[in-house]
Amino acid sequence: MGRWLALAVAMALAPVVAESQSAPVSEQLSPTGTAPALRAEPAAEGEPSGLVTVESDLQQADNVTGVVTATGNVKISYPPKQVQAWARQAQYFTKEERIVLTGDVDVIQNGGNRLKAERITYLVLEDRMIADPAPGDQVFSNYRIQRTAPLEASP
Repeated sequence: MGRWLALAVAMALAPVVAESQSAPVSEQLSPTGTAPALRAEPAAEGEPSGLVTVESDLQQADNVTGVVTATGNVKISYPPKQVQAWARQAQYFTKEERIVLTGDVDVIQNGGNRLKAERITYLVLEDRMIADPAPGDQVFSNYRIQRTAPLEASP
């Protein structure tokens, strides 16, 4: 797909790696139980803040396994990249640096980019994404290709 989607998914669910190592996983979620705003990478000067909003019916974190889970009507919004994602469940595996979105996953970026699958796994360290369809179905992607230079005629 493109870096935009992989980066958006990673930022939408993963707090800064150093922060996740220094603070218990449970402290990464809001103590009120409402949709927390997780901090993504620090914004460069002049860029919008790196706030990501995760809304769901339930959110929980396990300090032993290092897994943060959001379930039920999951909606992820990352305004600086103009990305929104929906799924039935989202999990961030802090120890493996792996993010898994499952259940009718739909990721949209303003401008027309879109990816739909039953399951999307993003391997943060490898900067690699795997999209799996539901049994008997297919993965759908819609990606706007933008040329950086005009094509030259071949001799």
